[in-house]
Amino acid sequence: MEKKKGDILKYILFGGLAVALLWLSFREVDWDKFVDGLKNCDWQYVFLSMLIGIYAIWVRSRRWRETLLPTDPSITRITTFNAMNIGYMVNMVIPRGGELARCGLITRHSARDKDGNRLASFDKVIGTILVDRVWDIVVMLLVIAVVIFAFKERWGEFFTDKLGTANFSSTGIVLIAIALVVAILALCYFLRNKNKFFGKIWGFVAGILSGVKSSFKLESWPRFLMFTLLLWMSYWATSATALIALSGSGLGFEALGPIDALFLMAVGTISSIIPVPGGFGAYHYLITMSLSTIYDIPVETGMIFAVLSHESQALAQILCGAASYVHETVRK
Repeated sequence: MEKKKGDILKYILFGGLAVALLWLSFREVDWDKFVDGLKNCDWQYVFLSMLIGIYAIWVRSRRWRETLLPTDPSITRITTFNAMNIGYMVNMVIPRGGELARCGLITRHSARDKDGNRLASFDKVIGTILVDRVWDIVVMLLVIAVVIFAFKERWGEFFTDKLGTANFSSTGIVLIAIALVVAILALCYFLRNKNKFFGKIWGFVAGILSGVKSSFKLESWPRFLMFTLLLWMSYWATSATALIALSGSGLGFEALGPIDALFLMAVGTISSIIPVPGGFGAYHYLITMSLSTIYDIPVETGMIFAVLSHESQALAQILCGAASYVHETVRK
């Protein structure tokens, strides 16, 4: 009961944060101009952006499968693709809940060993997801570093001044949280043989660590790195096609090109760190702030791009998630 109350409170807090960020993003929007801007965009490129987004999900599922194969070689491409789609759909409602849904689906389809245990157990799958997230963070930091140093005169100050202060203030909180986690894990390790409760916790943690360890025993590192490159090029392409869709609207986006799309993609990836349902609010706020600060594009105009790029991808994820859910219900 207490856990359920805690989960409800967490969902309320995350949902409230999303609503607050959406309010901050939309409060200055002129709705007549907003609707006119959407009418004047080129919807062919919006659909193209959605298709590229779906391709990105497929590539991400292929990369994830590479880390799962050392644990269970029987995991199929369709299984990881369905798990990824359903995970994204769950994240629309429950922040980070999609990761748990992904783990559950993979474990359900995993082969069994001679003792009847799943090869890709729930805890081991969590380990592969942690590895997946670490790679995303590394690439995200590399992209931001490129944006800051290669185009410092244009955008460097945005990251160091606008976002740097907020990130610096949260660094202490992150470090304290890491220290607490390490302390708890150390306690569980030393008491694992003396207390059944701590023993179970450490057993689960050991499974996660086993999944992390196996994720690095890849059959082909070049293939894994190729999928990583294709994934982030796809993200860049979705941002670029969303800009092209608005290039003929007369709203000021015609001067923005592929390099600007890279900058907006870098800003957009930062929003994924904020635990709100589906990135709603966080993405819109950061994108409109960046367009206003760097390009002097009014908030109501910047919001058109934010809504177009984010909601088109959200719709694609919902459609894919629904299709994968139906497929899983009829799948043997």
